Amino acid sequence: MKDIIRPGITLFILLSIVTGIAYPLLTTAVVKPIFGDKAGGSILMDKEGKAVGSALIGQNFTDPKHFWGRPSATSPQPNNGTASGGSNLGPLNPALVDAVKGRVEALKAADPDNKLPIPADLVTASGSGLDPHISPAAALYQVQRVARARGLDPKAVEDLVAQHTEGRQLGLFGEPRVNVLTLNLALDGQAK
Repeated sequence: MKDIIRPGITLFILLSIVTGIAYPLLTTAVVKPIFGDKAGGSILMDKEGKAVGSALIGQNFTDPKHFWGRPSATSPQPNNGTASGGSNLGPLNPALVDAVKGRVEALKAADPDNKLPIPADLVTASGSGLDPHISPAAALYQVQRVARARGLDPKAVEDLVAQHTEGRQLGLFGEPRVNVLTLNLALDGQAK
């Protein structure tokens, strides 16, 4: 029995050291110089140097002076990274239909003069429930509200959206997108 348990325990300890300590340290040592802040979670700072969030996880903005991101499927707290996952509601599910209707009504109530069609990404959650991006159309839909709430020229806000619109990855993959947190930080920086 001793001949079986001792090698098993030795192998367990050895593999724990290799996979639990050595490998993570090695990958961190290699990745950190190559990818810099991305290796540390893409943390964004405000003007005072205070961490305000990650560029990789959506934030829950509700102030009319800020652009709003996609609805979060995480609950009970929006954009909760520990509860990542979709709502798993199908297109025929009455709960999804009711949620979308409620979100449409909230957008219309926040900007009653806006007659543009509401982009789908402003009323539906992403697969992870944590998407930090919205489409350029979703950002442009909000320009008038944000400009009015901040007392800014809508053209200046629209230009800021254009500056923060990211293209397709490698020119091929995905769709153009706007990171809501970086856009709102730029807006806040302009205000100061």
